[in-house]
Amino acid sequence: MAAASLLALLDDIATVLDDVAVLTKVAAKKTAGVLGDDLALNAQQVTGVSADRELPVVLAVAKGSLLNKAILVPVALLISVFAPWLITPLLMVGGAFLCFEGFEKLAHRWLHSAEEDRSHHAELTAALADPAVDLVAFERERIRGAIRTDFILSAEIIAITLGAAAGAPLMTQAMVLSGVSVAMTVGVYGLVAGIVKMDDAGAWMVRTGRGAAFGELLLRAAPLLMKLLAVVGTAAMFLVGGGILVHGVPALHHLIEPLAAAAGTLAPLVSVLADGLVGIVAGALVLAGVMLVKRLRG
Repeated sequence: MAAASLLALLDDIATVLDDVAVLTKVAAKKTAGVLGDDLALNAQQVTGVSADRELPVVLAVAKGSLLNKAILVPVALLISVFAPWLITPLLMVGGAFLCFEGFEKLAHRWLHSAEEDRSHHAELTAALADPAVDLVAFERERIRGAIRTDFILSAEIIAITLGAAAGAPLMTQAMVLSGVSVAMTVGVYGLVAGIVKMDDAGAWMVRTGRGAAFGELLLRAAPLLMKLLAVVGTAAMFLVGGGILVHGVPALHHLIEPLAAAAGTLAPLVSVLADGLVGIVAGALVLAGVMLVKRLRG
């Protein structure tokens, strides 16, 4: 009898873990846009930090990111239990914010002149070269800013993950949210650490002659990788954000569904393109609204 009970318990645990694995995969796919943006943003956050302090800064931000998620996961579970009706609106807000962020990146060259960007970079470089500047305070401010940015991106990841796990038992939701939070934090900041040290590794190889050719390749690849991450992250924001909006607005979903069905084998491509188009339009509308409010406020 005890053996049968133990086997039944193990079977229940295996079923729960299987559900967790499936839901975690779904959540990971849906959070791809946020992750691409998170990765690019955090790699850029250490720009201006001395080479020997890059990894400690990344580690400090990673700890802050885990703290953010330790706050957000219980809040998400409370919403799931006491106000499940909030999940869809939160997803819609998160989707709209993703689209807004993506479109703001596209519109950056029109909203900010190249001269402004050059001026900002020159100010940063001058500050780092000035012995009167407190580099410890500067570093702490960068860390705090990165953690604030991470909180917004983490909230989006948690909201999307909660939407993917909606309807599952509370324990399964808790395991999925916790698993995604830890995996995303370790994955993103591990990659950030690797990216920011690529040029240092390449320079060391060239300087010591140990794999100099590969070192030169790393030196050339590092800035290209940063640009690629920015492009892929922006595209993913439109696709993921647009997809959330399409599934959250029945009229849009019913409009796109027959178009995709009529495309036959190209149906997945049509759906993806439609999500991206909706994301671009939504991002433009939200950015226009934000700029209008700013203008009215003077």
